[in-house]
Amino acid sequence: MRVVYLDCATGLSGDMTLAALIDAGVEIEALRRAIDSLGLPGVRLEAETVRRCGFRATHVRILHPEQHAHRGMTEIRRLIDHAAALTPRQRQLALQIFQAIGEAEAHVHGVPLEAVHFHEVGAIDSICDIVGAAVGFDLLKAERIVASRIPTGHGSIRIAHGVCSLPAPATAELLRGIPLVDVPVAAELTTPTGAAIVKTLVSQFGGLPEMTIDNVGYGAGTRDFPDRPNILRLFVGQAVPSPNGDIVCLLETNLDDVSAEIIGYTRQRLAEAGALEVYTTSIQMKKDRPGVLLSLLCRPAQREALEEILFAETGTFGVRWHTLERSTRERCEHSVETPWGPVQGKLGWRPTGATVFTPEFAACARVAQTHGVPLRDVYRAAEAAWLDFAPLEIPTTEPARDHSHSHDHSSDHDHDHRHDHGHDHGHGH
Repeated sequence: MRVVYLDCATGLSGDMTLAALIDAGVEIEALRRAIDSLGLPGVRLEAETVRRCGFRATHVRILHPEQHAHRGMTEIRRLIDHAAALTPRQRQLALQIFQAIGEAEAHVHGVPLEAVHFHEVGAIDSICDIVGAAVGFDLLKAERIVASRIPTGHGSIRIAHGVCSLPAPATAELLRGIPLVDVPVAAELTTPTGAAIVKTLVSQFGGLPEMTIDNVGYGAGTRDFPDRPNILRLFVGQAVPSPNGDIVCLLETNLDDVSAEIIGYTRQRLAEAGALEVYTTSIQMKKDRPGVLLSLLCRPAQREALEEILFAETGTFGVRWHTLERSTRERCEHSVETPWGPVQGKLGWRPTGATVFTPEFAACARVAQTHGVPLRDVYRAAEAAWLDFAPLEIPTTEPARDHSHSHDHSSDHDHDHRHDHGHDHGHGH
């Protein structure tokens, strides 16, 4: 699995993120083509090598004519929707980042989303930073993005609405639920653009994950602090899987305008396409409308294909996804003898703890139908047969893993698992 880690020792902003992506190997020409396709006249992305507190890093600038426009969400959507160089995935990521900022601004100002007029974030440089970041992370093929705890800085900053203490109001709203860390620097360390990027793209916060590092990118902020390098480090590499676990993706979308038949058909398509688990949960949505949360677990390599099924079949406007680590049992096929013949099941174990046996639903159902006995009696007989001669030690040979089902215990049967529950960062941008 491709992993990206953001080491935000002095926070992050849009230009620092873009610079770190370029330094980590994203082709600057690909970013320039994406930015040019926005149709903003006289705009150009430039990158240069600088030093921050003695360390080399890449610094970017967005060159553009003087502007006075305050763009709204509708105009920004139009710019991104008409950017021909963006792939659907890149366009979606950019719009999600702007959506996060728009919702934060709407909340702090107490106005509807469509009434929000971006000031600093609506500027050309911030638009280019966000679109460039969406393109850059997509080109890195990042399947999991992790970040350190986020510093905000100390002091105050002047914005379009006056002087505000740090973090700025929109930044604070975007950082809700994200772990922060105190860094004693009197400057804006994390901007609204930087906060929106981690809010949208990062699935986990903490230390450097277990990974094999392929490359490290260094993105410089504009200011050079005297006692620490003003640099965002971006690690790119491959995840090191746990010997007793694996990594999966969780995809979710909220639905309140889709029929039960469509949801059922979508579940079937997702299962046939390789989803490990598909389940629904009853939820309450805005305007007091009842809705359905459609969720699925899948392998990281399957995420994009399954995401497209969700978009195509449900018409949803957004799919959330997270990368998760799971603790799992080793497993192998195993058969036990019952009064009506053999019953197949799965044997599971961990380095410590008891060995477990789970009968397969399909095997039990066949025996029940063939011999005209209740299904529950077959289950009980199979479980009793295992307990009669269960080995005291786990198997010593390494069996082939069975990845046909999710490793979650609930998916070890063929049951129908519907689960229907009734500024001045010194960074510039």
